Amino acid sequence: MNKQEHRPGVGALALAALGVVFGDIGTSPLYAFKEAFVGAHGMSPTVPDVLAVLSTLLWSLTLLVSIKYVWLILKFDNDGEGGVLALTAFAHRLSRSKTAWSQRLIALGIFAAALFYGDAIITPAISVLSALEGVRIATPSLEHAIVPLTIIILIVLFAIQKQGSARVGRWFGPITLGWFLTLAVLGSLSIVRTPQILAAVNPLYAIKFALAHPGSAFILLSAVFLTLTGGEALYADMGHFGARPIRRAWYWLVWPSLLLNYFGQGALVVRQPEAAANPFYYLAPDWFTLPLVVLATCATVIASQATISGAYSMTLQASRLGYLPRLRILHTSDTERGQIYIPSVNWLMLIGVILLVFVFGSSSALAAAYGIAVSGTMVLTTVLAAAVALMLPGARRTGVLLLLGVAGTLELLFLASNLTKILSGGWFPLAFGFGLFTLLMTWARGSQLIATRRRENDVPLQEFCRAPPEVPRVAGHAVFLTADLMTVPSALFHCLKHFKTVHQQITFLHVVTVDVPRIKDAERMTYRVLAPAIASLEVRYGFREEPSVGDALQHGHRVGFNFEPLATSFFVARTTVVDGPGGMPAWQCAVFAWMSRQAESAAGYYQLPPNSVVELGTQVIL
Repeated sequence: MNKQEHRPGVGALALAALGVVFGDIGTSPLYAFKEAFVGAHGMSPTVPDVLAVLSTLLWSLTLLVSIKYVWLILKFDNDGEGGVLALTAFAHRLSRSKTAWSQRLIALGIFAAALFYGDAIITPAISVLSALEGVRIATPSLEHAIVPLTIIILIVLFAIQKQGSARVGRWFGPITLGWFLTLAVLGSLSIVRTPQILAAVNPLYAIKFALAHPGSAFILLSAVFLTLTGGEALYADMGHFGARPIRRAWYWLVWPSLLLNYFGQGALVVRQPEAAANPFYYLAPDWFTLPLVVLATCATVIASQATISGAYSMTLQASRLGYLPRLRILHTSDTERGQIYIPSVNWLMLIGVILLVFVFGSSSALAAAYGIAVSGTMVLTTVLAAAVALMLPGARRTGVLLLLGVAGTLELLFLASNLTKILSGGWFPLAFGFGLFTLLMTWARGSQLIATRRRENDVPLQEFCRAPPEVPRVAGHAVFLTADLMTVPSALFHCLKHFKTVHQQITFLHVVTVDVPRIKDAERMTYRVLAPAIASLEVRYGFREEPSVGDALQHGHRVGFNFEPLATSFFVARTTVVDGPGGMPAWQCAVFAWMSRQAESAAGYYQLPPNSVVELGTQVIL
């Protein structure tokens, strides 16, 4: 079925996308522009410097977001889905014939995903902090309450996650629409008072400044880059809304509103250099400061909600692709399967966010950490997109690669500039990313070794079917979950060893997660008779689908599989990892064993009928 069928109109989707897709980049005016003028290496709030900052900001947004992401990268979809893991799966599928090249692409994609998690926990902290910092302007006596209020809002935000966004989602778009209109109005009023600020549209201001002050220009890039944070979300959330609504919302509302506000802040700083300390809130008249704080807080909560939901989706995709163990995943909507809640991820993120608020204490302190996480992800997305472009036929490939080369060069400059802030907080996303990357790759490596060990010890399925064991048969149907249809599952050996019997009918069930988002119903199952009373059943799911084997088997008759729930037992093997001589170091084996213990059982993960499951333990030496 076409993904665009039965969807709301483009206008309605564009409105909905405002709250989810653009929440992160839409709250950047709270802190991005001021970061160019604060700190030890801040610019002086003079007219030439303000024009240079605005010129650099304008053309960076234009090249990297308006052209690279919104116009180009949204075309690199994996069956309608976006995001770095979807792009990684797409690149992997195209490069299967080149094993070494494929493995490098996978490693890059997994590290980009790890950096995304860093972005996902920094965004709530920096966004809510920057919104509440307006309190010190509206009511200076309440400045000491900024951090406690931030913690309270964040705890409430994460506590309500399991309720899902379905109930409040309809409000996200209108609130964010009000936010962007407010940005545009405040910026426009300031520009009218100082229209000469529009001269910054000329890119020569940025070029001349870079030539005259290369060192300062290099440092400036790390501040300007904060205006681009959230650009990756435009791609990651494409599957929810489609490329066309995202493009329409960006070009018609979001981009103009952001530019008007940034230029308005610049005009204010030209008139009142002391306003550079917090130009966003000084744009507002005194009577509107407190309402603006409330609106900004709502906008940052929505932006935080978007990145939290993105972390859930990324976790789900990583688990489906074999880089994380099975986790408990709750679906919070009866109609929207994409609305999920992962308790373990939620509470770990809350702990991380609260620690960030306590350790850094302000949006300016967090800005250094924020830039490295996002710029690293954007660079890796460009590399993966270039790899896909190289492998796809087409006359426009040269132009696409040239454009990606220009974007990648600029992104590398941004990344290099952000790396100068490692000691100021930039160490955090790098340490977090490498740590998470180690976990993801450890799980993938351990899972591969377990599969290898089983293939070494297990009996080939063909041999078993050719000469089944001569043991008594009992009435009923036994379904054995197996990770490999080439070998006999260990659970069957346990049955033969302990019960000395097998059922009259045996089916080997293999659940496959493929690297496309969704599978058509007609391609869901493949049933094969291997021998008298012995068969195999393969059930396929896309990495964005929820594997519900129980529901799938209800339609087994379409492929010749007769499912009788009361006469069927499902046998599942639960693996325990034991350290020993093998292909993994002891520390990595211990990490893998710990991750294994956190995994949800196969019965729950695949939604097998709960009263028909038998779990049998098995040990594997790594």
